[in-house]
Amino acid sequence: MNRILVTGAAGFIGFHYALRLLREGQAVTGLDNLNDYYSVQLKQDRLKLLLEFPRFRFEKMDLADTSSMTRLFDSESYARVIHLAAQAGVRYSITNPRAYVDSNLVGFINVLEGCRHQKTPHLVYASSSSVYGSNKKQPFATTDSVDHPISLYAATKKANELMAHTYSHLYDLPTTGLRFFTVYGPWGRPDMALFKFTDAILKGRAIDVYNYGQLKRDFTYVDDIVESMKRISEVIPTRSAKDKLGDWTPNISDAPYRVYNIGNHAPVELNYFIECIEKALGKKAERNLLPMQPGDVEATYADVADLEAATGFKPQTSIEDGIRRFTEWYREYHRL
Repeated sequence: MNRILVTGAAGFIGFHYALRLLREGQAVTGLDNLNDYYSVQLKQDRLKLLLEFPRFRFEKMDLADTSSMTRLFDSESYARVIHLAAQAGVRYSITNPRAYVDSNLVGFINVLEGCRHQKTPHLVYASSSSVYGSNKKQPFATTDSVDHPISLYAATKKANELMAHTYSHLYDLPTTGLRFFTVYGPWGRPDMALFKFTDAILKGRAIDVYNYGQLKRDFTYVDDIVESMKRISEVIPTRSAKDKLGDWTPNISDAPYRVYNIGNHAPVELNYFIECIEKALGKKAERNLLPMQPGDVEATYADVADLEAATGFKPQTSIEDGIRRFTEWYREYHRL
């Protein structure tokens, strides 16, 4: 029961989290299907670094493959299951909805079933700030209602939270959902703004800037995400007193279930975000100013008070420092 299962281990956050565990001497099983949603080579390069550790074992597997997932959980019990695999991307969900049903819904029920039967001590899974949808109140708090998602991706993430609560309630499975706010950093995804903008600026291409650069995002550096996850994985939810029905909120009930925001608590306007990239690269961007896109929200802003109360930690890497670290990695990785 000392081994930890990390799904999505060849993905951006999964790679960083697995690497942190391995550097600390933990035994890790990493699961990924290495799909082609973005560069398979980037995923393989991440995986290559993980495979340098003798305590890392890789399973190439699709979450939606029920028989394979059943065999995985039957073969070994895990001290923790860190579920980070999912079909990502808000805009992609508008044109490819079935990919999200297969990975984010069918895949998640397979993870829940595996944890239930193996009596996993703690399931930590990735949710998203997208669940706040068209909420106007800011900062977004985990006590807020999240009943109005505006993309299928967001809807699947809210569904994950509801599914997790059901399993926590019915089977005493401790589950913790983490609502990530726009994660960025070295080894990041090529479909996200920082990677796309950096690539385009260095190659002299124009960048598409939506809502004319007036979007705001609570950009969160990946090392802060990993530190938060590491700490929260040790905070195992327990049942609350059943007589406190009036104290229930969307993030807590009598079940061993919790939800936390993980964000920097410091929204940054897209125009300034681009200025920081320009400064780090020493090169100006050519901007193609565009209106809002379907599925986008104007701003995200995380209230992380409950995360800090539970772990004593809150993300704090500045956008200037985080972008500098990313561009340094980008130049090294691409040998520029």
